[in-house]
Parts: sequence; structure tokens; C-alpha cells
Amino acid sequence: MPLPQRFQSGTRVANGYPTTELHFTDQMLENKTTNNLHDNSSNLDNKAPETDIRAMIIDAIQDKKGKGITVMDLTSIESAPAHEFIICEGRTPQQVSAIADNVREELLDKARIKPYNYDGYRNSRWIVIDYGSTLVHVFVPEDRTLYNLEELWSDAEITEVPDLD
Repeated sequence: MPLPQRFQSGTRVANGYPTTELHFTDQMLENKTTNNLHDNSSNLDNKAPETDIRAMIIDAIQDKKGKGITVMDLTSIESAPAHEFIICEGRTPQQVSAIADNVREELLDKARIKPYNYDGYRNSRWIVIDYGSTLVHVFVPEDRTLYNLEELWSDAEITEVPDLD
């Protein structure tokens, strides 16, 4: 099957095996503003805008009765690991797991977005879910107080989301 016209192929040897490399043609590199690189008929980048992701995450947290939701805008902090943190808490490790599961399921079901990674399910006292530009932190209250991310990243713009109760 021939490669699309926008690519050129080349073969090189890596670790003793031939591999195929794809290169953009010079014409494509010179004309980055055209829509040639983005074929709208196939949605390769199925990411929703950050504001939509934020709203979906907050809704998923509130569905499982998560409390103390805080959105931290870290875009002005050069060394920040993400553009924003969404922090919340559950009363027990079981609720923390349920909140984190619901966030992952809702984003997958509604927007077809999978996290890059997640961690913390072993103890379920602090679960972090990595969506690239957004990190979701779900804590039990004691650990949220202990790690105090809001104070650690106090240069960020902080927005408190009111609890539904």
C-alpha cells in the first residue's frame, strides 16, 4: 500500500533490524498553516477542550459526593507539571476510589478520553489521574491536609467549587 502523498518514507537499520521512518515533505514543513496535516474526516486527536474536561471532571466528582473541589490554574507557573490541578476529597478510601473510578469512566464514556496514567489505588488515600494538561487529585481529608497542594502551589490562581450539599 503506498504512503499518503504528504509523507516520504526512508529505511534505516536500528538494532540490526530494518525500520521504516516517515518524514514530512519539505512542502508540508514550509506550509504549516494549511489543513493538509489535519484530515478532519478521521478524528485522531479526540481531546476535548480543557474547559470541557474540567466540567466533566467536576460533574463526575460531584456524582460520587466528592467534597472540597478546588481548581488550580497553573499556567502562569513555568515549572508546573500540568496546566491545572483539580483537587477534591472523599470521606473514606472507598469513596476516594469510587470518585477516581467515576472520573475515569465518565471521561472515557462521554469524551473517549483515557488518562495517560493514574496511581494510588493500592491504599486509596491519594489517587492522582493524569490527563496531560490536567491532573486530578482525590484525597482522604487527612492526607489532603498533610500534603496541602494548595499551599505548595500557592502562586496558582485558585477557584473553589461549592459543594452540592
